[in-house]
Amino acid sequence: MDRFDYREGRLYAEDVPVADLARRFGTPLYVYSAGTFRDHYRKIAEAFAALEPLICYSVKVCSNIHVLRLLADEGSGFDLVSGGELYRVLEAGCDPARCCFAGVAKTDDEIRYALERGIHLFNVESEEELENLARLAALAGRPAPAALRVNPDVDPQTHRYITTGKRETKFGVDLERAERVFSNFHASEGARHVALSGIHIHIGSQIVTVEPYVRAVEKVLELVRRLRNRGLEVTTLDIGGGFGAHYEGEEALGADAFARAIVPLLKGTNLRTIMEPGRFIAGNAGILVTRVQYIKAGGDRKFLLCDSGMHHLIRPALYGSYHYIWPVRGADFVPRRRTRDEKMPGTECVDVVGPICESTDFLAKERCLPPVERGDLLAVFSAGAYGMTMASEYNSFPRPAEVLVEGDQARLIRRRGTYNDLVAPEKDL
Repeated sequence: MDRFDYREGRLYAEDVPVADLARRFGTPLYVYSAGTFRDHYRKIAEAFAALEPLICYSVKVCSNIHVLRLLADEGSGFDLVSGGELYRVLEAGCDPARCCFAGVAKTDDEIRYALERGIHLFNVESEEELENLARLAALAGRPAPAALRVNPDVDPQTHRYITTGKRETKFGVDLERAERVFSNFHASEGARHVALSGIHIHIGSQIVTVEPYVRAVEKVLELVRRLRNRGLEVTTLDIGGGFGAHYEGEEALGADAFARAIVPLLKGTNLRTIMEPGRFIAGNAGILVTRVQYIKAGGDRKFLLCDSGMHHLIRPALYGSYHYIWPVRGADFVPRRRTRDEKMPGTECVDVVGPICESTDFLAKERCLPPVERGDLLAVFSAGAYGMTMASEYNSFPRPAEVLVEGDQARLIRRRGTYNDLVAPEKDL
């Protein structure tokens, strides 16, 4: 799972007390475990080794260049959805030839940038994008390798906001249209400039059962069979990402469970497999540390007013997501991690909220926690995925710092934002 654990009532990140990190770097603070990133990447690589896949970590999940460099050292490629993410990968010293570029509204500038850098694959999301890619590739004099994103119309049984593989969605094209797009494009002038020889799927995120993947892969393999029977070359299948992480308990499956179901379907198909894991690798590799500023009783409720909130971790406000929260130190006991809270002796029901001027600014509601005081530290667990990457400067709060821990060493990998950072792009125009 991760390398955050309590020892004699004190929370450690690997071998470093989290309270020491807060004292050294301040709060709010994102803390990452290098060992957890490595462990989770290796679990996927080992589980799917029989397919020799290109594993492209999803940059949008946690995009700090030091994290990207760590994963590149493990052999990872990268899944991109913007020119900015490609820039991050390049700044981290990673190989663009191991990158796949998705995204529904790629600009001409982004496409040209990716062509110039020689990325591995464009995951194309619409017919018009495919035509535009061919135009830009012709102008650049660079052939563009491409896969067509296909929606297999499978319900992954996850939150509706992170379901992406149903028939009607802004992403990709449906199965029936996909066959027509392939055929028409291969008969067009654009085929001289774009090597459309792959299929891409991505059915959603935080998926905790194997059945949606099995159904999706089976449907797409049937499409591949039909295309090949028509003499069309299909050499690559990008199965996307979406493997879940632990938030509440042990709800997520291990990589080996997904591999046992998926690998037999793809063995012997003569398809190069690409994978795009993100949350599975990063979700439990990070925590958000926040300090209680005030405690307020309001009617029947008690509020812990903290220095972090939806501007740093928007998932609870946006998705109603659950994150386990517990004091960094000082509690008489620590319950089993990531369980839905029951009323336990010595706890009280509180709302953990932030400083933002919105009623939706909360990290947890009606959460049973031991009594805390002004100045105490709280740890918000499973915050490594879609935490800092979705953070904002709303209400003109600077962004938090980020720290990477490895063993008994910790280093700053992003400095804390400043007031000057808030206005710098608006000055000297």
